[in-house]
Amino acid sequence: MTDAEQQQQYDVSNPLFEKPFPSNGAADEPARESEPQQDTQQPQFPTDESVAAAQLTLRALVSSKEAGVIIGKQGKNVADLREATGVKAGVSKPVPGVHDRVLSVTGTLEGVAKAYSMAAQTLVDSPPPSASSLASGTTSIRLLISHNQMGTIIGRQGLKIKAIQDECRVRMVASKEMLPNSTERIVEVQGSAESIRLAVWEIGKCLVEDWQRATGTILYNPQPKEFGSSGYGGGPRVRTGNPADFESSDSNEQTQNIAIPADMVGCIIGRGGAKIQEIRRVSGARISIAKQPHDESGERMFTIRGTADENERALFMLYEQLEHEKVRRQMEDQEHDDE
Repeated sequence: MTDAEQQQQYDVSNPLFEKPFPSNGAADEPARESEPQQDTQQPQFPTDESVAAAQLTLRALVSSKEAGVIIGKQGKNVADLREATGVKAGVSKPVPGVHDRVLSVTGTLEGVAKAYSMAAQTLVDSPPPSASSLASGTTSIRLLISHNQMGTIIGRQGLKIKAIQDECRVRMVASKEMLPNSTERIVEVQGSAESIRLAVWEIGKCLVEDWQRATGTILYNPQPKEFGSSGYGGGPRVRTGNPADFESSDSNEQTQNIAIPADMVGCIIGRGGAKIQEIRRVSGARISIAKQPHDESGERMFTIRGTADENERALFMLYEQLEHEKVRRQMEDQEHDDE
């Protein structure tokens, strides 16, 4: 397989088919009585043209063995997938000492959903050893989802994710913690290839409709455990979102907004503002913090202004601080449990 086939960055987009239950992002909203019931056995193509035409990049975490199956001999499987779906797709290069790689798919929502279905079918046909615990004819896809968009997928009281599971006949597990040096979490989807296609369509529709929350996402980049302990070289990549998310006073300066969980704001500011001042000084970026939550989630908006490099350094330091705080709290919880 060539390096070009193993490493690509992609964007995903296009709708596949709509599910029979309400897919407007509010799973707990009952269908109107005047609306005819969809045939639950035959998925319907979406009628929302704006969603259908939206471009989307959807990434998934795969093991090295799964990556080999998806790519195929001399890249044949991934080449067939691209041709059949019209998406851009590829797998990140292997990193010594790291067992996971990232599958990235970019195209229309329809194309992306079909691509993940084809990848899933390939894993069903040639299952790696790790798949031995799954039911026959099923496989598992670990999607990488921005922490800020998880609420859209889970829904109020978990109603949205339950609806997706019931209607698509899949099992879904959403991780509670963000992956190291990133603001992405895993949503694992288990089921047949067709069920996974339906689930990816519903998940993708949520992401397209809630695209603004993805702004500022730090993409997960599998690295050895000691990675990121010092310096910024090779730091996490930033998903900047739509170009409209940025304001520019000149060609070198950008303004970027990111949302921080309310219970984490204090650890970033630090005692007497010491930590946020250090981040400003080291990164060179100007950082302001909204005094009030920007929506019902309670998250506070941080505005970062500087060059692309300054902003990336600031983002890395912000999320590194979040990681330290997360570890500290986990250790405190363990100590309480031991008492």
